[in-house]
Amino acid sequence: MNTRISVIGLGKLGACMAASMASKGAHVIGVDVNSSTVDALNEGKAPVVEPHLQEMIAANRPRLRATSEFNEAVAGSSLTFIIVPTPSDKSGGFSIRYAEQAARSIGRALRNKKEYHLVALTSTVMPGSTQYGILPALEEESGKKCGRDFGLCYNPEFIALGSVIYDLLHPDFILIGESDERAGAVLEEWYGQYCDNHPPVARMNFVNAELAKISVNTYVTMKITFANMMAAICEELPGADVDTVTAAIGRDSRIGRRYLTGGLGYGGPCFPRDNKALASMAQTLGAPGALADTTDRVNQALLARQAERIHALLRPGMRLGILGLAYKPNTNVIEESQGLALAQALSDNGNPVAVYDALALDNARSVLKDKVQYMNSATECIRNSDLVVVTLPAEEFSALEAADFPRREEKLVVLDCWRTLAAALRDCPWVEYVPLGIGQEEPHGMRAKVQVAR
Repeated sequence: MNTRISVIGLGKLGACMAASMASKGAHVIGVDVNSSTVDALNEGKAPVVEPHLQEMIAANRPRLRATSEFNEAVAGSSLTFIIVPTPSDKSGGFSIRYAEQAARSIGRALRNKKEYHLVALTSTVMPGSTQYGILPALEEESGKKCGRDFGLCYNPEFIALGSVIYDLLHPDFILIGESDERAGAVLEEWYGQYCDNHPPVARMNFVNAELAKISVNTYVTMKITFANMMAAICEELPGADVDTVTAAIGRDSRIGRRYLTGGLGYGGPCFPRDNKALASMAQTLGAPGALADTTDRVNQALLARQAERIHALLRPGMRLGILGLAYKPNTNVIEESQGLALAQALSDNGNPVAVYDALALDNARSVLKDKVQYMNSATECIRNSDLVVVTLPAEEFSALEAADFPRREEKLVVLDCWRTLAAALRDCPWVEYVPLGIGQEEPHGMRAKVQVAR
């Protein structure tokens, strides 16, 4: 394969994309304004934390390098992906200032290039951004015409941190917003070589692709929030089990099982802001967007609900332990993390809090500082706590056994937000096991809460 690709932005997604494309035989040049990121990649080191990234970089070094020079990258490639931050603005939408700067640099590099070049914007943007922001920047700086001299596509990825490389190589579908037929065809041909699972390709204009991208994440957050609502309902009904309920309704082909697990609220760098962006756009357009707005408000309210639940379990002098500070397993990202927010809220309330997370501990220090105690392992956190809250469904935590929870005079309380320890602790006599989303039996039974129709 003689495909030559440049990737602008070597962050969580860009570094994985560059490495995975090199693994498919492409010669890839990464571009980043951070010199330490460029140096790391050129030294064969992963610039970000992501499963399997280091191994993939090491295995494909002959076809993978990095630079800070746009001219070098564009001249040495025929296809350029832009994967730079698009931070949220005050209105809830996305700023394209970094993407536009990248486009202008690419445009200047294209000025003296004779052969056809395809530019693909991967960063999440608001509808209209590609047509009225990126395209004019490329044409103005290059002096060339889109559709004749170069092509432009909006091509977002649908990935999750912790499984980025797998998601890139096994996408559910490929979304392409195209400037013209040729641009879309060139990009579709590349994905036919790149993906392992031969995914379907959806090609359309820019605005439909931009809207589809933020709509997907908004729909997923609504599904997560529905599952969390069901978990809250199940907790109030003795005998009810959220996993049993969601497994049943997930069998309906109209619903599906993915993202239908009741637990803590969603977080991370994408879900919260994409949901807010769609609500903001709807408001600007005068269109109804209450569903997205309500999903966001319900998700934020979950934190207070869980804090109240923890306080109800607390006894005077109890020490708290939080297992899980990242927003999801297999990543060090703490943005919008419910576990981190719980640790902060509880420590601010004067409770002694110990925390542990295999990947996110260093990032958490920058937020929690000296408010909490930092533990070196899950078992150390458990030993130094009287009430343990499991905030992540991480493999490390689900592998814990009853012997990892020491016997003591007072029962150790374990609040399991994802029910990962049910098999190990449900019948453990020295642990008070409290699974979120499970209705506990009460002396008066269901009649205490439910009016039975006669």
